[in-house]
Amino acid sequence: MKSDTPADGKVQAAGRPRDPRIDAAILRAAADLLAEVGYSNLTMAAVAERAGTTKTALYRRWSSKAELVHEAAFPAAPTALTTPAGDIAADVRAMIGAARDTFTTPVVRAALPGLIADVAADPALNARVMERFVDLFGAVRTRLADAVARGEVHADVDPDRLIEVIGGATMLGLLLRGRSLDDEWVEQTSAIVTRGVVA
Repeated sequence: MKSDTPADGKVQAAGRPRDPRIDAAILRAAADLLAEVGYSNLTMAAVAERAGTTKTALYRRWSSKAELVHEAAFPAAPTALTTPAGDIAADVRAMIGAARDTFTTPVVRAALPGLIADVAADPALNARVMERFVDLFGAVRTRLADAVARGEVHADVDPDRLIEVIGGATMLGLLLRGRSLDDEWVEQTSAIVTRGVVA
């Protein structure tokens, strides 16, 4: 039997077009509830009630709470670096600043602990969630390849590890420092990533 679940994990009834107004209402309701009650207390029923729709409508679009929460917390997956090409230090600084800005929002702060646990426990869900960042990963690879060609970056720098270093530093910084990831933190972290720690 053929599944009606597309590659992105969102379920949609055959022949029934998605209503973007319902999508927007559901995502807005999920984001508001996340900030109010947190991830563990969020239920699909509560989201449906807040959005003025049904649980069936939610599950037609998202196969699980984790997938709904991911899209509510990260409504627009980054698709490219917006800084001008040709300066890898500026690229790194922009990536760290963007990570800081994203992870310090109330919705992401409320969603992240539970979301990480659920995604870690479900490899298929993890794969679907990570698909939303394919374009960003591609943009980072392109920028690093260009920087290597200019002699600006070591050829053995792995773009995936760079993304992990930036994301990991940001999340741990939030855990240790709370909300105080200011511009000085961005500059200092950028300097460590781009220059290293060896004199």
